Amino acid sequence: MGLEAILTLLVLAGAITLFATEKLPVDVVAMLILATLLVLGLVTPAEALAGFSSQATITVAAMFVLSAGLMRTGALRVVTRLLSRIRNSWLFTLTVMLALGGMSAFVNNTAALAVFLPVVLTVAAANRFSASKILIPMSYAAQMGGVCTLIGTSTNLLVHALAQDLGEPGFSLFEFAPLGLITMAAGLVYLMIVGPLVLPDRRGAELTENYELGKYITELRVTPESPLVGKTVAEAKLGEKYGVYVLELLRGKEKVWSPRAQKLEAEDVLLVRGDWSRLSTLKERARLEIEPEFQLRDEQFQGEDQVLAEVMIAPGSRFVGHTLAELDFQWHHNATVLAIHRRGQVLREQLKDVKLTVGDILLMLTPAEEMRALRANPGFVVLSEREDESASRRKAWIAIAIMVAVVGVAFLEWLPIVASAILGCIGLVVFRCLEPDEVYEAIDWRVIILLAGVLPMGIALQKTGAAGFVAQQAVALVGGWGPIAALAAIYLITATLTEAMSNNAAAVLMAPIAVAAAHAVGADATPFLVAVAFAASTSFATPVGYQTNTMVYNAGGYRFTDFVRIGVPLNLLFWAIAVYFIPRFWPL
Repeated sequence: MGLEAILTLLVLAGAITLFATEKLPVDVVAMLILATLLVLGLVTPAEALAGFSSQATITVAAMFVLSAGLMRTGALRVVTRLLSRIRNSWLFTLTVMLALGGMSAFVNNTAALAVFLPVVLTVAAANRFSASKILIPMSYAAQMGGVCTLIGTSTNLLVHALAQDLGEPGFSLFEFAPLGLITMAAGLVYLMIVGPLVLPDRRGAELTENYELGKYITELRVTPESPLVGKTVAEAKLGEKYGVYVLELLRGKEKVWSPRAQKLEAEDVLLVRGDWSRLSTLKERARLEIEPEFQLRDEQFQGEDQVLAEVMIAPGSRFVGHTLAELDFQWHHNATVLAIHRRGQVLREQLKDVKLTVGDILLMLTPAEEMRALRANPGFVVLSEREDESASRRKAWIAIAIMVAVVGVAFLEWLPIVASAILGCIGLVVFRCLEPDEVYEAIDWRVIILLAGVLPMGIALQKTGAAGFVAQQAVALVGGWGPIAALAAIYLITATLTEAMSNNAAAVLMAPIAVAAAHAVGADATPFLVAVAFAASTSFATPVGYQTNTMVYNAGGYRFTDFVRIGVPLNLLFWAIAVYFIPRFWPL
């Protein structure tokens, strides 16, 4: 093994560490990998930038736009309205999984889940069954559906592009479907039998009333007319009377020591926690005001229909890591953030100083006319129940027709998938299903940068011989049992990496190693690439292994161990099915 291979393996080790520890955002890590490979001379400038022109990168960007066209025209809500009529919990769970799994085969699964999430919470609350019995199966179904087609998940497209770069033929649009449908059927049976027994029944985490998904933190200013002036927090008995608890007392810019014993003064600000309805009752009876820094500016919204909406910070959102003061929500969608809910943590900072994280729920007041833009923002998942009445049925059918045309043209091989997807995006703009600005907003640029940045890693692994070295070491351990044992090892390693890092990153790191392992045991590389694609796209064992898991983790009030209990056996089931069926569909 030469110096270049050693350097490549060191870069690989550093990449795995950074992806797993999440010390830096995944897109930053991807750019760091690209720059390191370029500086060390492990790839040429053309190879380093090849990811930006890759078919996978362009196609993934186009699929984000096509998914947005379906969402923003209301095309997906027809399905959710039908689901809301089901009253039996078992039938509702099965129908949700089937509908979401089928939709995720053609639509970005994170976007599809965002549409289903508020419907599931609402129906569960209305019919008095536990949403926590449904949300994890819903997340898993979105992943299962995604592996059924080439366009169902960005990972499949990425492995397809890598296969072609490595001299392999790649995959057709529905080539994954037979194995995908088998694993999906097995997964649904498993979830319908095991899910009700293993999943928790936590009704406290459900949306039991409009806009009350949990305990909120907000700031209340004491007015001169308030009866609380001159009383201590202990004397006011806010917890006993209202179920509202004071976390901090702010006087000017200082936090007051021992707030329960301190007599309240006019203009003091109380950082409080409680259900929003109780906070509102306290506000009115005690003559308090929402802290002016975040309160509604009456002149700004005077005469406008206002909507009180709960929005969740979505995985990959550009708002993660920023404070409300930095984001200036008064400008963004003309929204006023009234309160914040963070699962499992009591915030003690002023709202403007809270750094947002994935899963935070913001209670926002915004004009009704801004709701469409708020729903369209990929950084949010709107959990309010209000429909977007501005959606046009005609445009919804046009968006559906364009998506069907994209899939049909690619399936009939009249055009490559990248060409049909680009034409579909143009069609959405021409028929005014999306405005040009909305096209750019629809693309998750973090994913695009991640794909473009990590693709050179695969080139370097193959070019320097590092992939061959790693494959030889792996094959030395299991190669004595034949190609199937090597296939099983590649699948298991990829599945393990995916639980700890980005699924796309795991696919890029493992694809060249899988090809080298196939050559080392004298087998065809295609089944090994299929194993990488499936293992990287189905992450069930942790709430951080896949974006859909992260979304339901917060909304369902789950614990980390809930995913381990139900997810690890499902991962092992998929492993066994894949190792048995892959050689039958793609001979070794």
